Amino acid sequence: MAETIRGEVVHVVPPADLDEYDVDDELRELAESRYVLVCRAGGAPSLVERALAFLTRRSIEAVTLVADAPVPEGESVTATAEPTRLDGVYEVTAVRDPPTTQP
Repeated sequence: MAETIRGEVVHVVPPADLDEYDVDDELRELAESRYVLVCRAGGAPSLVERALAFLTRRSIEAVTLVADAPVPEGESVTATAEPTRLDGVYEVTAVRDPPTTQP
């Protein structure tokens, strides 16, 4: 069942660089010729949210998206995605309001 995932892209792994990372074989197969986007779930936190997370020692919730196109690090992304068998990993089926990348 498709879900709407919103997050801030923390790191992007292009298909050509996948071998340089220690990723699960299932993720490697899933990503094969696509981009792996490691995101902070919910988007970029406000200063207050960061302070509360620090004071309460609450960890950042991460989500991994496998997408056909890259999204620049630091950009927010909202995507429709299907969960995979891997916990916290989703296959992107559509990106809403794709970020504008400047050359």
